[in-house]
Amino acid sequence: MERRLAILGACGALGRVLSSRATAEGWTVTALDLPASLAAHPPAGPSYAIDLFDAASVSAAFAGLGPLDGFVNLAGFMTPRRPLEETAEAAFDEAMGGNLRGAFLAAKAVLPLLRPRRGAMVNVVSGLAAQARPGFGPYAAAKAGMVSLTKTLALEAAPEVRVNAVGPSAVETPFLTGGTGRAAAPAPDLDLAAYARATPLARLATPEDVAGPILFLLGPDAAFMTGQVLWVNGGGYMP
Repeated sequence: MERRLAILGACGALGRVLSSRATAEGWTVTALDLPASLAAHPPAGPSYAIDLFDAASVSAAFAGLGPLDGFVNLAGFMTPRRPLEETAEAAFDEAMGGNLRGAFLAAKAVLPLLRPRRGAMVNVVSGLAAQARPGFGPYAAAKAGMVSLTKTLALEAAPEVRVNAVGPSAVETPFLTGGTGRAAAPAPDLDLAAYARATPLARLATPEDVAGPILFLLGPDAAFMTGQVLWVNGGGYMP
């Protein structure tokens, strides 16, 4: 039987790698992303424009998908790096809207599509959700909220749908230098060489490092896993 997978944020660097690998493993992949991202990196398969800041856009995008076996939320949005005390309310709200609220809207829309096929959902969070660092407060709080959201969804959607998360450290993609989606996305201002030196495996993560764990959580080898977070960080964080 055809295995149908929808990827939110499919046109970013990680999304393109995940789409390619999933297709090679027999999934039929549908891409969901911003209109500009879809234009910049046209997917090989079907695609739908979506804007997580717009609830109507989210509903419209998922309305056209039909039953799914898997769903991955790769979407992420980071505000300029600064202390929480110096963070404007609008910037905080923007981080929450583009990450936590967007994940909530996507989950509400996709769960009815996953239930008929007893599918699986994977939210991509961040190591910052569990290991705080100065200057990343809004983004870290939003991703920590996504961890809690994942666990709650896992309880409420069981046994029909499994819901897990992958929490990567910094991944070597254009996201680290300003992002590939919203033009206003700022560069996180990281010393990447120092970051790599502080990681036991002595390098940054690559999209391939993260795509593998996502596909594992979507597949039959993870059939008895739900409500879990796989931390993919080269040993930089060991809960």
